Amino acid sequence: MEQRHLGRTGLRVSRIGLGTLTWGHSEETDENDAADLLKVFWEAGGTLVDTADVYGDGEAEYLLGRLVERLVPRRDLVIATKAGSVPDPDRRFDGSRGHLLSALDASLARLGTDYVDVWQVHAFDPCTPLEETLQALDIAVASGRARYAGVSNFSGWQLAKAATWQLTAPGTRSRIASTQMEYSLLQRGVEREVLPAALDLGVGLLPSSPLGRGVLTGKYRHATPADSRGASEQFAPFVAPYLDDAASRVVDAVVTAADGLAVTPLHVALAWVRDRPGVAAPIVGARTAQQLAAALSVETLSLPDEICRALDDVSAPVHRYPDQDWSTL
Repeated sequence: MEQRHLGRTGLRVSRIGLGTLTWGHSEETDENDAADLLKVFWEAGGTLVDTADVYGDGEAEYLLGRLVERLVPRRDLVIATKAGSVPDPDRRFDGSRGHLLSALDASLARLGTDYVDVWQVHAFDPCTPLEETLQALDIAVASGRARYAGVSNFSGWQLAKAATWQLTAPGTRSRIASTQMEYSLLQRGVEREVLPAALDLGVGLLPSSPLGRGVLTGKYRHATPADSRGASEQFAPFVAPYLDDAASRVVDAVVTAADGLAVTPLHVALAWVRDRPGVAAPIVGARTAQQLAAALSVETLSLPDEICRALDDVSAPVHRYPDQDWSTL
């Protein structure tokens, strides 16, 4: 699999990443399933594995830690995890230095490793000064517990402020290597402000849900399959926002493009987001090894320009003042 630099750093990652959101959920991805996924991913040349301390209440990290070395050498993986989400209805995110560093130590224990390759702040915490949050990243990198630092779910101004702050003291502060955001043909909101900021500041974009939470595979066009996430009690609300008429028009266009290219809708949707400017690696959260193998087979596909233009048109986000390039509207 082709490797790409993560933002403006020397770290190289596979251009498709493996997500672990559902690892540790008995009805989704158990240990045997996770082992199959990791093995298929590694054998295809994949390196980037993304997790978080709250996935499966920590079970995702624990599962990954048990599988590393037993199945895949640690040196062959780029392990990325996140911290900052907390199970508190009054405060969803805690970006304080104390919480983040404690969470990192707990993640390392679950993962059974001395370091993570990329450590990400899971979301912006308005209750903590940003410089305090960023100092936790600097401490993690300086101590060797993290090799690179990133953020997740930061808006455009939040990302620009964080990345610029880190760049004002080179050699002292660790630059922001990546930002993880939802990005697909069904969710192009990052193109308004986040992606322009990332491109300008040398931050690599790691798209989550690149298949529109599974909807872009076309499997929900006529009904909700009984074995799909859309039919599960836990994940149905996650899929529901992309089952409206606007999404259906985009899915129909993807299916038409796939038929014309003699590939699957999954391949079209994934190739589109993988090759967007600024994208380092979409994170694919397959449930089975068969699904993952199908996604990884997109490696040889590059969409023709006319197909890309057609998909761009049908899924175009609405740009209004004062979005990026608003003066041309």
